[in-house]
Amino acid sequence: MNIHEYQAKELLQSFGVPVPVGGVAFNPTQARQAAEEIGGSRWVVKAQVHAGGRGKAGGVKVVDSLDEVKKVADAMIGTRLVTHQTGPEGSLVQRVWVEQASQIRKEFYLGFVIDRATQRITVIASSEGGMDIEEVAKVSPEKIIKEVIDPAIGLRDFQCRKVATAIGLKGKLMPQAVKIMKAIYRCMRDKDALQAEINPLAVVGPEDDQKLMVLDAKFNFDDNALYRQRAVTEMRDLAEEDPKEVEATGHGLNYIALDGNIGCIVNGAGLAMASLDAITLHGGAPANFLDVGGGASPEKVTNACRIVLEDPNVKCILVNIFAGINRCDWIAKGLIQACTSLQIKVPLIVRLAGTNVEEGRKILAESGLSFITAENLDAAAAKAVAIVKG
Repeated sequence: MNIHEYQAKELLQSFGVPVPVGGVAFNPTQARQAAEEIGGSRWVVKAQVHAGGRGKAGGVKVVDSLDEVKKVADAMIGTRLVTHQTGPEGSLVQRVWVEQASQIRKEFYLGFVIDRATQRITVIASSEGGMDIEEVAKVSPEKIIKEVIDPAIGLRDFQCRKVATAIGLKGKLMPQAVKIMKAIYRCMRDKDALQAEINPLAVVGPEDDQKLMVLDAKFNFDDNALYRQRAVTEMRDLAEEDPKEVEATGHGLNYIALDGNIGCIVNGAGLAMASLDAITLHGGAPANFLDVGGGASPEKVTNACRIVLEDPNVKCILVNIFAGINRCDWIAKGLIQACTSLQIKVPLIVRLAGTNVEEGRKILAESGLSFITAENLDAAAAKAVAIVKG
């Protein structure tokens, strides 16, 4: 689950992290009022969408008058912002964040992510802030600093000083850097975040009174932990998410929409990824990632079919089940129930293996419905691609 920049800043501020004074606005008048309350003579108006690259796409503007704040907000709200992360369809801007403009001296990158290799939260930092960290890693990998955090003792002061020194922070900025890093770590840990990205962390202010401040922030949270993070859950902006993905979560399904035409219903994330790879290998394009998980009841399978078919681009559905906790007979009954209740018109290619596989295959064979069966994933993927290609 993602949240907006202004929500991330409010969250960080509650942990003692310095952020610019600002306010959220849902219309141009509110934007002007927010700037007036903030005070000063210069403000930044930022489109609030769940996508990076807003600045390059015109979603971040620096303005010098209250009337200009209102004008820029009016131009942003209600339009679709197209960035490299939104795709050509863009993302609808429904609100803006107005904040006090900062006198930026230097920008840095600071991120906290879960490293799957070490199974630990890892600090990633760079002296090249304000840029795409992927580009920095590609062009100047030596400028990427990493520090692994031991979960038993947490982020230590010496680790913070090590990272700060490596990216060029020193003097009176050092204790500020330590405080900020430890606060962000506590926020990420306590709120069950999977990622906390600060870009940029900036040195701001006049020469004789410089300080560190978070100018942009991005958080991603573990969906599986939201049941114990009510405050975070309340920040969810359903309008920014695919309705199918939101509905799937309510049924205990993991669904991610893609841009192909072969629907996929699979159990297990690894097998689901392998299914997508197999389809691509045979020259096809998957329409989604959908993991039904363990214990897939007939009702759960029916819901999975219905959600997949809500995508009008789907021309056939590939069902790939390797049953362990699941049972092939449950899957078979669910597919028959789905075909009957949903009146499915597109072809279904079914590959079953594992627990109660013979019973599952028998149920499909005696159903009187025209399922297309396959013995293995490769054959199933080849049949699905052949069908959509006519």
